[in-house]
Amino acid sequence: MRAVIQRVSEASCKVEDKVTGSIGLGFLVLLGIEDADTDDDLQWLSQKISGLRVFGDENGLMNKALADIDGGVLLISQFTLFAQTKKGNRPSFIKAARPDKAIPMYEQMIKLLENLTGKKVETGIFGADMKISLLNDGPVTIIMDTKDKDNH
Repeated sequence: MRAVIQRVSEASCKVEDKVTGSIGLGFLVLLGIEDADTDDDLQWLSQKISGLRVFGDENGLMNKALADIDGGVLLISQFTLFAQTKKGNRPSFIKAARPDKAIPMYEQMIKLLENLTGKKVETGIFGADMKISLLNDGPVTIIMDTKDKDNH
């Protein structure tokens, strides 16, 4: 499981010109799920996202987590995070989980993040052509991969 986490002042998702989710201050999380992912990956990543301390405190230091700032989460499924680009110019997405596995894991991530943050998680629509708007704050962008836990 791979996540690109962006600290945002605001973010929203539109599908066919209809807003499906929007937040103010918080995280835009792009989530990629691969076939090898397990419930342990979901648990680990949801804990890391909810506890990530990258929001400024009274001294301007990155010491606050989502709960400390009453921040929101906009969670977007993005299988292209598992693009393989070693050969040729056309990416392969063979490692990305198929919808029958990815959708339940995506839905479980929503529930986990809601439980951990105490707030409704805003979303896009799985598999849809989504238009994402964001105002990256910082910019602060962090990439996490559950297969590389030792480096996080």
